[in-house]
Amino acid sequence: MERRGIARVYTIPMENEFSGKKASKIADCTVSASCPSNIALIKYWGKYAGQIPANPSISYTLNHCKTNTSLEFTADEDFSVQTFLGGKEETGFAAKIEKYFREIEAYLPWILQGKYIIRTENTFPHSSGIASSASGFGAIAKCLMELDESFSATLDVEFKMKKASFLARLGSGSASRSLYDGLVVWGKTGEVEGSSDLFAVPFPVDGIHPVFRSFNDWVLLIHEGEKSVSSTVGHGLMKTNPYAARRFQEAHENFEMMKRILKNGDMKSFIKLVEHEALTLHAMMMMSDPAFILLKTGTLAVINTVWEFRKRTELPLFFTLDAGANAHLLFPSDGNEGKIQEFIEKELLQYTQNNGIVKDVMRF
Repeated sequence: MERRGIARVYTIPMENEFSGKKASKIADCTVSASCPSNIALIKYWGKYAGQIPANPSISYTLNHCKTNTSLEFTADEDFSVQTFLGGKEETGFAAKIEKYFREIEAYLPWILQGKYIIRTENTFPHSSGIASSASGFGAIAKCLMELDESFSATLDVEFKMKKASFLARLGSGSASRSLYDGLVVWGKTGEVEGSSDLFAVPFPVDGIHPVFRSFNDWVLLIHEGEKSVSSTVGHGLMKTNPYAARRFQEAHENFEMMKRILKNGDMKSFIKLVEHEALTLHAMMMMSDPAFILLKTGTLAVINTVWEFRKRTELPLFFTLDAGANAHLLFPSDGNEGKIQEFIEKELLQYTQNNGIVKDVMRF
């Protein structure tokens, strides 16, 4: 039986608007940046070469869960990267960043002309179901743009943000969305003017009903260990997934629906669509070859308990999931969230590994 998945070939022209120019001067420099993580509402799962998404996605940028990074650059030394996470040296991450820097040389021609010491701190627990790769590569991309500007002419603020998103994408696809606040779109779609596969853009604020502009995201840490299958491997398995083509088409259809919902403030439809997207993401994993399951029994218990609570109370508590077992519990900041918070702490913490919970908000 022929399997149809990702078939399109997408080539990024090397001579594009982000191609770099030789720096007139290179000097020792230390820069720092902070970048938040994000949680996708319409999921990106499946990609082409060059971190090109197979479908558009939209996410909320978090406010508190951030990566803070300092980058020390010493010019005119042999190219090398040394990385520290929470004060501990991470040689594996250093090798990953070295590879990343070599891959983006076409866009920052000075990047291999020195030594780097990168120090990173997360404001949230590692392996907590919050995308540290998104915030991590977002912070690094911001640092690189600060260096680029110090070695070159002053850049237009809008272009600087766009190029930072472009560079972040080449490290981690979802990182492209973390450069902007609020609701952010990555992937070409006719629903959002200026959207692109190469970088993210903010979703137009005038198209967002006030009810969606202030939200809570409480993350239940159901499984704090390493995932059994990495996201990189999971994306790759979409190439032979028999349902991939339909999934990519559905994501476009859901985006059209999401745009209408965001405009008219239909909370029930928003909840239904967000939960459907989360479950579809994990359904794609189960239909991969080989199949894999990242959900845990605690995840399923949380989902069912949330559904029962919402049916009983009609309060707008709902979930989304990243590529892991931990559950993101979403509910609006509408002044009536006290009952929801009490329910989460009394009834849902029992399903976490160590009573672990991360409380964040999305406001813009």
